[in-house]
Amino acid sequence: ALEPLSVGLAIGVASALTGYLSHPRFYCSYVECCPRAGQRLNATALKAQLDNRLFGQHLAKDVVLKAVLGFSNNPSPKKPLMLSLHGWAGTGKNFLSQILAEQVHPAGLRSKFVHLFLATLHFPHHDQVKLYKEQLQNWIRGNVSACPSSVFIFDEMDKMHPGVIDAIKPFLDYYEEVDGVSYRKAIFIFLSNAGGDLINKAALDFWTSGKRREDIQLKDLEPLLSVGVFNNKNSGLWHSSIIDRNLIDYFVPFLPLEQKHVKMCVRAEMAARGYAVDEKIVQAVADEMTYFPKEQKIYSDKGCKTVQAKLDIHEDL
Repeated sequence: ALEPLSVGLAIGVASALTGYLSHPRFYCSYVECCPRAGQRLNATALKAQLDNRLFGQHLAKDVVLKAVLGFSNNPSPKKPLMLSLHGWAGTGKNFLSQILAEQVHPAGLRSKFVHLFLATLHFPHHDQVKLYKEQLQNWIRGNVSACPSSVFIFDEMDKMHPGVIDAIKPFLDYYEEVDGVSYRKAIFIFLSNAGGDLINKAALDFWTSGKRREDIQLKDLEPLLSVGVFNNKNSGLWHSSIIDRNLIDYFVPFLPLEQKHVKMCVRAEMAARGYAVDEKIVQAVADEMTYFPKEQKIYSDKGCKTVQAKLDIHEDL
């Protein structure tokens, strides 16, 4: 027979061990957990990531840094954070959304609390818009119920069927709760090529008038973007109630990249691969890109999108 003292000791040890293993700090070091209420973003880390990994986008970096930190530091935001990123392919929209996701949830796009939707993959058929809207609402409701600080990224908004995205309007509005769920700590991000032409024209106008690229301010572009995207029939935000109700906090413009920015992308990619940076290769890759306008050849027409593929050709060098 077991002695009462032995049994008591065993139970005590088991209880202590169970308590330790179930402690959030220990448990969450092995299993991904939703951030605790009141947990703030690391401002220094976010700024460093934006400075070191996103090139030629002074406006986007400044706007997003201020918007995200202000939202994170607000103990009681009135609505979710809603950012709409616009610009041509290869200018850094996806990159910035990944950086932001990693700062909120360290696993980034692999996190079970970060959700990426691709218009052409998840919402391909025009005749199923009603079904997509129902599915989208159920998906967002379920995931925010599990983690209030969920991140939702909608890519290819310029290919989204009009009307689909209006399904999320109730979750973006100024409601304390919707059916018992609060969405105020969630982050929604739209990525779109729509409005890229407007941004490129404004950047070229600045260059032509002899002004510095860094002098372009948000107020020079945001009004153009909001109106242009709202009236663009090739945009998922065409006549959207989300814009009409002013639920998008910031329309963030991504400027076209110059050759000096393409070179920065090449150097960063070489460093990421563990190569010593060779300026001859950097120049060679940059020279293989195509630029516009045809006469001045100022801006890369693909941004940094094909840098990785072009660098592959030079690996043996």
